[in-house]
Amino acid sequence: MHKKIGVLALQGAVSEHIAQLQGLGALGIEIKTAEDLKRVKGLIIPGGESTAISRLIQEVGLYEPIRDFARKNPVFGTCAGLILCGSSITDGGEKLKPLNLIDIAVTRNGFGRQIDSFEVDLDIGNIGKNIPSVFIRAPYIASVGEDVNVLAEYDKKIVMAEQGNILVCSFHPELTDDNHVMRYFMDKIPD
Repeated sequence: MHKKIGVLALQGAVSEHIAQLQGLGALGIEIKTAEDLKRVKGLIIPGGESTAISRLIQEVGLYEPIRDFARKNPVFGTCAGLILCGSSITDGGEKLKPLNLIDIAVTRNGFGRQIDSFEVDLDIGNIGKNIPSVFIRAPYIASVGEDVNVLAEYDKKIVMAEQGNILVCSFHPELTDDNHVMRYFMDKIPD
């Protein structure tokens, strides 16, 4: 029985996440409507343009359905997905309506512009050491609430954290051949 995991498919790195999920034996399903959410037990909110994704979530009526889904099911936000899962934004983002799924304040483009993209190996608590991590116009977590578990830092900035069934990271695990991070998320999803 394959785990059915949704990837929010409004904008961003959708196919890369689905390919990595399928490489791990899961069934990756594009999520575009509230009805689609009923088909899955976990949800990935991928990287992309956070303001555009936020606007589209509201336009297609997914804001409350995603929040309801996240109360019972694991959600993983990568890059822009981290921004959307957060509770507040430190640098602008007035047009962005965070989903408030995890108690973190986020700094968008915290590591600079597209030209400042880079790859590093991270030691990630609960997951492993020397995990290849691709940062593209990446945000970072400026502060966390007391119930948030910090999993990784880079350059003294928090880049991965979890709270209950919500997992977020600043980088793009779907853009490497390493599947430790995706496997960790999948393990949160019941069979």
